[in-house]
Amino acid sequence: MDTRLTSRARILRAIRSVPRGKVSTYGAIAKAARLPRAARLVARVLHTSLGLPWHRIVGASGQIKLRGDQFIEQRLRLEAEGVTFRGSRVRMALHEFQLAKPRLPTPSS
Repeated sequence: MDTRLTSRARILRAIRSVPRGKVSTYGAIAKAARLPRAARLVARVLHTSLGLPWHRIVGASGQIKLRGDQFIEQRLRLEAEGVTFRGSRVRMALHEFQLAKPRLPTPSS
């Protein structure tokens, strides 16, 4: 089985689980997909996939990582969903979605 496909599928599932009006971080998505320290892979999957709620994924402390027009578009999309900001950062205490912790396989008896 292709491990990259499985990793990608887990990342996609985690991204799609973030509801409207909430945000998550690249790192939290990676952890939920059982890929700790793979935040850059999350960014790559977002960049190469269509139909995802990409705007709901932000940097570790709530900052939008995109620049220029993409920054403006992401902020406007988040504000349209009711997400609020303090300066240029999402108010994570109010809007961060707590992803389910990944389940580890249980040992066989």
